Amino acid sequence: MAGNRNKGNGGLMGWIDDRFPATAMWEDHLSKYYAPKNFNFWYFFGSLALLVLVNQIVTGIWLTMSYNPSAEGAFASIEYIMRDVEYGWLLRYLHSTGASAFFAVVYLHMFRGIMYGSYRKPRELVWIFGMTIYLALMAEAFMGYLLPWGQMSYWGAQVIVSLFQAVPFVGPELAEWIRGDYLISGITLNRFFSLHVIALPIVLLALVVLHIIALHEVGSNNPDGIEIKENKDENGVPRDGIPFHPYYTVKDIVGVVVFLFVFCTIVFFFPEGGGYFIEAPNFEPANPLKTPPHIAPVWYFTPFYAMLRAIPPIAGSQFPGVVVMGAAIAILFVLPWLDRSPVKSMRYKGWMSKVWLLIFAVSFVILGYLGVVSSTPTRTLVAQICTALYFAYFFFMPFYTKMEKTKPVPERVTG
Repeated sequence: MAGNRNKGNGGLMGWIDDRFPATAMWEDHLSKYYAPKNFNFWYFFGSLALLVLVNQIVTGIWLTMSYNPSAEGAFASIEYIMRDVEYGWLLRYLHSTGASAFFAVVYLHMFRGIMYGSYRKPRELVWIFGMTIYLALMAEAFMGYLLPWGQMSYWGAQVIVSLFQAVPFVGPELAEWIRGDYLISGITLNRFFSLHVIALPIVLLALVVLHIIALHEVGSNNPDGIEIKENKDENGVPRDGIPFHPYYTVKDIVGVVVFLFVFCTIVFFFPEGGGYFIEAPNFEPANPLKTPPHIAPVWYFTPFYAMLRAIPPIAGSQFPGVVVMGAAIAILFVLPWLDRSPVKSMRYKGWMSKVWLLIFAVSFVILGYLGVVSSTPTRTLVAQICTALYFAYFFFMPFYTKMEKTKPVPERVTG
């Protein structure tokens, strides 16, 4: 058994291994975990997501020490952190910029998984855990979005929570239960604060651990989509694998340095991100009697917000748009069972898969832009077309992946 491999060793590590499988865990997940030797640029984003998660937890703990989760004191406490707490401004900007960085690296990580077929057998559970992380991350970001208690925080939360009112039969009661009041109030702020700093981080950490355990059980995918475990030498070591440590830990450090250079440049010189990271109305305290001229969520929610606005209401109800917005996320969970291609990686799929992936990516980016700007008839039409193309990518996948001609997959991984 893995836990017994290092029993009886002398010294401090031997004493620890007799009581806790520290060395076995190090070997199973790092020094003797064999990863494909052809990882490329796209494989940086998993480790970067873990880095940003640590940043969010650490900075969040320090911000919590000076934050007042009440309607009367929330906005003032943010100003206090920015002006009077030593390096409070830096902690706040690391956290606010980190939220956007988290979604940026997660979106790129998900795109890599789609591009190289990392959701295919035997990694279906890895993909489902990853998608559940994404869902929990969206909930975590939404709860944290209200905490500054600025104008956009307040009204953005008001709009999003009110969407639950569109649910037939139980909508009004459901929205009231989420708010804890008839409107967004201090009670809502307090419960969102509790979920943001305690409940959801615990869920996120648990899901990340499950995601990594599931990944290391079946092994990492690679740009060729070849299972390296199927070709081992006489010692049982994959011929196309190398130990994750030190080879990929060193490689990831290079990615971390480049990422931190870009990240710190934004934090120190463009912390508001041109209004995309921190909106201008959020520098005003929340006012239930004053509505901002244009209410829009943060950029990482805007593709789904654009879908919501693209669907016309029925009998005054936004329920159809809510269903479409929810379905856009839910359909990602069943992706492993939609792809019928005999190959995993986009390198060896046919032209139809490549064209549809491009259409999907472009549609998602356009929807993200349309969710930021105000709605017009032309923009609504474009949003409807992009929404249709987004879903068409998934609906037609079982057909075009099965009928297209694929390239032969090599027996060994390529560079």
